[in-house]
Amino acid sequence: MPKFAANLTMLFNEVPFMERFDKAGAAGFKAVEFLFPYPFSAADIKSKLDSNGLQLILHNLPAGDWDAGERGIACLPNRVDEFKAGVSKAIEYAKVLGVKQLNCLAGKAPADVDRKVLHATFVNNLKYAAAELKKNGLNLLIEPINTYDIPGFFLSGTAQGIAILDEVAADNAFLQYDIYHAQRMEGELANSMQKYFKRIGHIQLADNPGRNEPGTGEINYSFLFQMIDRLGYTGWIGCEYKPASTTEAGLGWMKSL
Repeated sequence: MPKFAANLTMLFNEVPFMERFDKAGAAGFKAVEFLFPYPFSAADIKSKLDSNGLQLILHNLPAGDWDAGERGIACLPNRVDEFKAGVSKAIEYAKVLGVKQLNCLAGKAPADVDRKVLHATFVNNLKYAAAELKKNGLNLLIEPINTYDIPGFFLSGTAQGIAILDEVAADNAFLQYDIYHAQRMEGELANSMQKYFKRIGHIQLADNPGRNEPGTGEINYSFLFQMIDRLGYTGWIGCEYKPASTTEAGLGWMKSL
């Protein structure tokens, strides 16, 4: 049986962020993930985790000015110093929060920069991040994201992600496989997960179209969950979807699927 973690960036978003931990605990979740802890103190987040019996399984490295539309800086050659400072900041939070893996968002590809330069910058930054995280017992993740939702996102396919990981050549670097993004970009979900299973460090989900909860769209989640079990996946699956109504009203999919 897969283990599901609440993505607090997407779920319970009718209440302020720090109240979502209480909501997740009351809904029966044992683990959570979210995009960024940095607007809040690590101690305050840790207190919320502990009081609700929750494990934090994932957050991202700093990703630039999110409110201004940036979606990562790891591929940007003029932001390397900022990226490295963000790695250090993320590790500081991870030590307090007990999280064991951090996700690195590649960012959008500027039209005026050669993709070879963006690729080289991304790979070099990942090598740096993986080495720094390894010193602290942490794993690094990279996530392909569909270019319909985020036009121009540099890392958009599973095979591209695996090729980059091969080039980084770090034993603590893995793919974050988001089923929703993969379905939008390439399909072939079962074949891809089986082919690259040993390279996948974390899985996230949402249905398509609409990015709502499983069972609302075209993806055969009952089949995928059984396959993930057969593959022997022991990690958490992050519920990174937009509730069709309220989070609580839509949680029936966990039992029905």
